Amino acid sequence: AAAAAAGADPYGAEDETPPRFAPRFNFSARDLLRRVDFNIKGDDLIVFLHIQKTGGTTFGRHLVQNVRLEVPCDCRPGQKKCTCYRPNRRETWLFSRFSTGWSCGLHADWTELTNCVPALVDGKRELRPRPSRNFYYITILRDPVSRYLSEWRHVQRGATWKASLHVCDGRSPTTEELPSCYAGDDWSGCSLQEFMECPYNLANNRQVRMLSDLSLVGCYNLSVMPEEQRNKVLLDSAKENLKRMAFFGLTEFQRKTQYLFEKTFNMNFISPFTQYNSTRASSVEIDEQTQQRIEALNFLDVELYDYAKDLFLQRYQYTRQKEHQEARRKRQEQRKILRAQQALRRERGDNGSATDYTGNVERWR
Repeated sequence: AAAAAAGADPYGAEDETPPRFAPRFNFSARDLLRRVDFNIKGDDLIVFLHIQKTGGTTFGRHLVQNVRLEVPCDCRPGQKKCTCYRPNRRETWLFSRFSTGWSCGLHADWTELTNCVPALVDGKRELRPRPSRNFYYITILRDPVSRYLSEWRHVQRGATWKASLHVCDGRSPTTEELPSCYAGDDWSGCSLQEFMECPYNLANNRQVRMLSDLSLVGCYNLSVMPEEQRNKVLLDSAKENLKRMAFFGLTEFQRKTQYLFEKTFNMNFISPFTQYNSTRASSVEIDEQTQQRIEALNFLDVELYDYAKDLFLQRYQYTRQKEHQEARRKRQEQRKILRAQQALRRERGDNGSATDYTGNVERWR
């Protein structure tokens, strides 16, 4: 029966899930079961933390174009942003690139968003925050080596993200705290070797940095604490923030990402997600030595991704298990009702036959 259930899993065969997934980390039921009472007609807000080159653009488009809503987002040709109003008033329920734009800065990280979003959305109309408002943070992660290569290719084509503010503790970093990797307007044409050699490259461990509370380590001031201590604090913070987020998905598991989002927010997508295994990063051929060098440069991201993948797959298994248990409970309940109805019909039938016989005997006398 278990094999049949696994075979019937519509999410199982489209990604890189191990046939027998063995959990490595211990998570509580509270960590695994994600059910958010998202009130789209109230004050609740979904906040999408978009990390570069994780497939966030694709997911962001799903949020504005592919969610089945009472009042769908209004996305007009030629416009970068969609209008995503609540069904009952002209106010957005989604804070993201494709709905509100980069209102807290280009690719704002956890430190920036958690300090900026509440003040921004509540400060537009009111002097005091709404106590009823819940902020539900979500994000997408990606395999660190693939993400790093994808960022290199993007930078090689002329991307800079120079407009990113990197605000922490009320200010952006100085040029001494965050030097540039290149002298000109951009770093177009840079080789992978050059990209890997820059010690200030924000591509290194980007996912950990963007998910951690940078205030804990003195922001971009590297002299506040020893490097080893800084790395541990950042990694622990990123893990904790990721675990506490309302939802996160993984680029390598598109259908499972869709499933968990739908179950978490009780919102359904119109069209199924597609697993794209052919990307610019996947077209880059690197030798074993380069692979190891990238993993070493992104050792914190590698550890975070291992943790995230384990938590993600455990959440998927747990949620599917709960779904199967609920379906089984409903079937048992229906069978119980059916048996009770059949017993009642039989009882009525027997009583009816006895009554008819007695009546006939009276007539025959």
